[in-house]
Amino acid sequence: MAVLIRTRDVPSAQRHDAWRSFVCDTLGPLDVRIDPDAPLRGEIEAGRLGDVGVGRVRTSTPHSVHRTPGLIRRDSPELYRGVLALSGSPLLAQDGRSARLNRGEFVLYDFARPYELAYDSAVQLAVFSFPHDLLALPPGAAAAITAVPITSDGGAGALAAPLLRRVALDLDTYQPASAARLSAVVMDLVSAAVAERLDQLPALSPEARQRTLMLSVHSFIERHLGETDLDPAAIAAAHHISVRYLHRLFESRDTTVSAWIRHRRLERCRQDLADPALRSQPVSAIAARWGLPDAAHFSRLFRRAYGRPPIEYRREAG
Repeated sequence: MAVLIRTRDVPSAQRHDAWRSFVCDTLGPLDVRIDPDAPLRGEIEAGRLGDVGVGRVRTSTPHSVHRTPGLIRRDSPELYRGVLALSGSPLLAQDGRSARLNRGEFVLYDFARPYELAYDSAVQLAVFSFPHDLLALPPGAAAAITAVPITSDGGAGALAAPLLRRVALDLDTYQPASAARLSAVVMDLVSAAVAERLDQLPALSPEARQRTLMLSVHSFIERHLGETDLDPAAIAAAHHISVRYLHRLFESRDTTVSAWIRHRRLERCRQDLADPALRSQPVSAIAARWGLPDAAHFSRLFRRAYGRPPIEYRREAG
């Protein structure tokens, strides 16, 4: 991301004006309200993930930003924005509702309608901007969920919030092709989380529902890799689908459920074997932790996947 403003780089007498200017340049015309006597500290960064704008805002100075009817008449792009609280408790108000976010929660708002975003203590936010038509819901459906927190407790929100956080922190590491694909994943998950909150999952396209389901399946597998009884039946039951349909999902991606589980277990083992902090742990203990308790079987699988036995791989990883 590009750093647009870092207040410590700006003379103190110019910070308020500079902050207002960069907020408006980055997020669009806004009324920024700050106590003129308050020392301003903060940083704004911005970048892009395909068609999705991504920004980070850090500030320890209480203030608020307002999108007023007059500013909307001046310039009103049809954008939704989502705010994810990385730390602190920002307040978002729109359409007669208000949401005080806890860490890890995100909220949607419409830039084409009046809103207020306020910080009364130190916050770090990730802000995502995208055109209305990227939200895979019927026109106007999202109006019922602006300023309603979407938590990471379960469902699509449990997938969306961690992904949004990761994107905000790792944006600079993505190659252009990866960024375009990840942008589609982000929008699928945000759309699914909003639709789920509205009880409108059937309104999503079949493709979006299938991609979201696959992400959920992958996440479930990652969380249960260490369980030796992880199998297609358990995965299908957890997602309320048939085992046959689960197999079809993986066949459409040129793999099988069992092959994917084996691949992910071996990858976790490989990562642990290369970790100097785990050097004292026996290879067999690492394999068992990731659901491969048969040491001889694990050694054969590892050698087939990576071209050398696990002990040799660990020694070469140094």
